[in-house]
Amino acid sequence: MVVSFLVDEVVGGFFISVPPGHVACVYDRGRGVLPKVWGPGLHFKIPFWQIAKLFNAQILEYSIRDGFDVSNKDALGDLPVEATTKDGEDVSIEGSVMFRIDKQNAPELWENIGENMVSKIVRPISRSKIATTFSELTLEQIKRNRVYVEEKIKAELQGSFEYRGINCEGFLLSTVRLAKHGKAADILVQAEPVVAAGLPTAV
Repeated sequence: MVVSFLVDEVVGGFFISVPPGHVACVYDRGRGVLPKVWGPGLHFKIPFWQIAKLFNAQILEYSIRDGFDVSNKDALGDLPVEATTKDGEDVSIEGSVMFRIDKQNAPELWENIGENMVSKIVRPISRSKIATTFSELTLEQIKRNRVYVEEKIKAELQGSFEYRGINCEGFLLSTVRLAKHGKAADILVQAEPVVAAGLPTAV
């Protein structure tokens, strides 16, 4: 059993197997995190001396919605964002942030942020930028300019994400509710269902 374990460690330790949609970075015990990024495929590394780390390079959806389970601080989502509009109305915002890591900056992301990019970057920045954007708009502007709101939030998020090794691919606004007496009430904006192949599908 011990011999089998050692064989697996030695033989497996020579290679990095990177699946599609992922990239790998390597920590070298002598030189630290190497600047090179390995794409999908099988790659050689020095066993014991080098440690590989896989990163998901696909587009990920960070869902902001009512009822989301936030017990895991690095789960891909959050509860609705509360904000006050320019004309003093309290609103509750739901939507989705689409993001992915910048492949070329994966080594820097690993070295500076580690594995907790959701709790350290995505969640706090998303909540801040969404709330700030809504504070600059009136209720009427929010209701009539949904696309503008989405593009503005995307630009704000990208400006804060990019130098941390993350790209914002888009922001989709699903629901905006006018809050009354501490409870979400009137719906100001809501995603319209679309019909595909005869079946209704939520956007």
